[in-house]
Amino acid sequence: MIKKSLKILGIFVLVLFVSAISLWIVRFALPSEIDDVSPDIVCSTKMIEKSDVLWVVPKFNGRSIANNRDWCDYILSLDKTLGMHGVNHFYLEFEGNISQEYLSEGIEIFEDCFGFKPDRFKPPQLRISEENIRLVEENGMDVKVRFNQVTRKVYHCDDEPERFSNGVIGLI
Repeated sequence: MIKKSLKILGIFVLVLFVSAISLWIVRFALPSEIDDVSPDIVCSTKMIEKSDVLWVVPKFNGRSIANNRDWCDYILSLDKTLGMHGVNHFYLEFEGNISQEYLSEGIEIFEDCFGFKPDRFKPPQLRISEENIRLVEENGMDVKVRFNQVTRKVYHCDDEPERFSNGVIGLI
């Protein structure tokens, strides 16, 4: 009985170890991403340039990114994959129902800045209602949530020393 229990435990530990290594390999191989990209959020140039996917907030603190042409041109010059990260990026922004007009405003700002509509969307705090998923998808965007976060290296522009630093986990 004890041998059988130890064998089962050993198999469990082996499966857990192999799963962890596999996830690490997947995260290493897939593109790195950075959330909260906006001219009004402090973000080091090095972090932005090392990331493969930039999740852009179209209207942070009520300010449209399209009003900062130099910033838009700089982000475009990096030739990165760009996605929309909320509209205003407030807590649980897409958890409650939003209107088509609200979403359209974010899409239009994004398009005014970059010259194309976003084709991918990540809600702030990864929280989004089923109704809003449908609305975002009806507007031609693929919604990225938890699975995306688990399988990618995702960093944040507002990395603060008291949080687990982006530098510690390998971006810079």
